[in-house]
Amino acid sequence: MPLHVGVVFLVAAPILNPIVFASTYYAFRSDPTNTILYSRMGLAFILSIIIGAILYAMFKNNTQQLRGDNHNHHHVHDHHHHAHSKPGFFSRIKQTFYHAVDEFFLMGKYLILGAFIAGLFQTFLDRSVLTAIGSNDYSSTVVMMVFAYLLSLCSEADAFVASSFGNQFTDMSLVAFLVYGPMLDLKNTFMLFAFFKTRFVIAFMVTVTFVVFAGVLLLFGVIL
Repeated sequence: MPLHVGVVFLVAAPILNPIVFASTYYAFRSDPTNTILYSRMGLAFILSIIIGAILYAMFKNNTQQLRGDNHNHHHVHDHHHHAHSKPGFFSRIKQTFYHAVDEFFLMGKYLILGAFIAGLFQTFLDRSVLTAIGSNDYSSTVVMMVFAYLLSLCSEADAFVASSFGNQFTDMSLVAFLVYGPMLDLKNTFMLFAFFKTRFVIAFMVTVTFVVFAGVLLLFGVIL
């Protein structure tokens, strides 16, 4: 699969699924117009395509952005070898579990480290400082995006956290929180740096941040 298609999947999948749709609906069920729900889903769909297009333009001549290409080629070679030898059903099941265990221990250490740091921010960040600047469109949007990045919440649960800020922060900033967090947070930053080249990760982070911020401002008519 091409790099830019993987990027679209990476940023869209955490939001565009039935579980997140349902959790966002219930978290903001007091809103009869469902503005935040539809804004979240619509922006996630459109912005993920824009992000993929921008990164395609930036890296179309250099699509090999994964670290350790030899390791990856080794897995591809193994896969083709097994495909040609047509292993039995139980052999395939066994290979699936082996691969799952490898992935678990490989990804797990980055997930745990990111979760630990995110936990520190959740524990020691003073909410009153954030709510003090929540009424301004620009500052509240920036603060909620930073908040989404640092807290690294699960996309199935972040809507309930966002709804708890509904009285202090603007709808625009809540949508920014709900779109930006699943696309880019502290936990997946560790994973991105572990598996992709540094230049690509920085380009990805800057692109996602700029596109989400601009998209939310345009949607809510602050810049026209």
